[in-house]
Amino acid sequence: MKAAVLFESNKPMPIVELDQSEPKTGEVRIKMSAAGICASDHHVMTGDNPTPMPIVLGHEGSGVVDAVGPGVMSVKKGDRCVLSFVANCGYCRSCRSGLSNLCDTNRETGTRQYDGTFRIHTSDGTEVHQFAKLGVFAEMIVIPEQACYPIPDDVPMDVAALIGCSVATGVGGVINQPGMRAGMTVAVIGTGGVGLNALQGARLMNASKVIAVDIFDHKLEFAYKFGATHVINSREQDPVAAIQEMTDGGVDFAFDTFGHKATLAQAYNATRKGGTAVLVGIAPEGMDVEIPMVDMVRNQKTLVGSYYGSASPHETFRKLLDFYSQGRIDVGGMVTRKYKLDEVNEAYDALARGEDGRGVIVFD
Repeated sequence: MKAAVLFESNKPMPIVELDQSEPKTGEVRIKMSAAGICASDHHVMTGDNPTPMPIVLGHEGSGVVDAVGPGVMSVKKGDRCVLSFVANCGYCRSCRSGLSNLCDTNRETGTRQYDGTFRIHTSDGTEVHQFAKLGVFAEMIVIPEQACYPIPDDVPMDVAALIGCSVATGVGGVINQPGMRAGMTVAVIGTGGVGLNALQGARLMNASKVIAVDIFDHKLEFAYKFGATHVINSREQDPVAAIQEMTDGGVDFAFDTFGHKATLAQAYNATRKGGTAVLVGIAPEGMDVEIPMVDMVRNQKTLVGSYYGSASPHETFRKLLDFYSQGRIDVGGMVTRKYKLDEVNEAYDALARGEDGRGVIVFD
């Protein structure tokens, strides 16, 4: 099968013919249908997130079960699936504690399958990693069955792909936050794919004000379609001061969906007394932020991280598919660009330029 392979940071990904092993016990082979263009993969491409190479990137995807290995019970050949980039084991402490999005075993095995081995190789036998055990920038992938969540036939595959990452991360990161209640004020810093979905999450929770912050006017204009009631261009004005003025002292919840020390500081400082700042975006490896400790105590603020929607990915998928079928979230409207697999580098160029919405690779 063909796949886009990253051999070296800051170099284009060539399309390479790879050899693929058959699925082992508890594994399935997926024929890819759609793959989203996400910034988390771009962090690997630029070297901000050091990852073993060669690697097939891509973790936001959907496809059809093509074959199943021994012992597979949850899916069968022909099932249409949204793919989870955390294929939880179900047995580790995190899974048993209800935090399957933080599965210990999944993290320990990383870009290898659960038995510690690889399923794809180059023609000369070099082992190739799969990002998040998926690597959806490929025609076919062998993955754990736990990564597959069957979906109804009427859900388009590009929609399903986005539900697998940006929708689950953004909407889930808002609606699954303890303490989130109707009528609260919310700020979302960064209006990429995850940020747009955080806006939708705030709208689902009936937030009274939903403030979008970005550095591009065209992205802020686009944000109105997904629930923003107010917008701030942080190149043109101080977002913290503007948010405090709009909300008489700060928002109840501020979400940093970009992932940087500057944007997290803005999120924290934009919250009111008793407010919560939530870091959703992945920052470059090793980046730290300074938080005023006295302010945190005296104003009883909270700073938390949110990974993959803060809850079980499959449970979040279930909610999102219901919201989508009821017309309560717009997923298809985020897809503004479609590409073929051999255009994957062009797709990431568009992402780096800050173009609206989400790009999606569509497979034949």
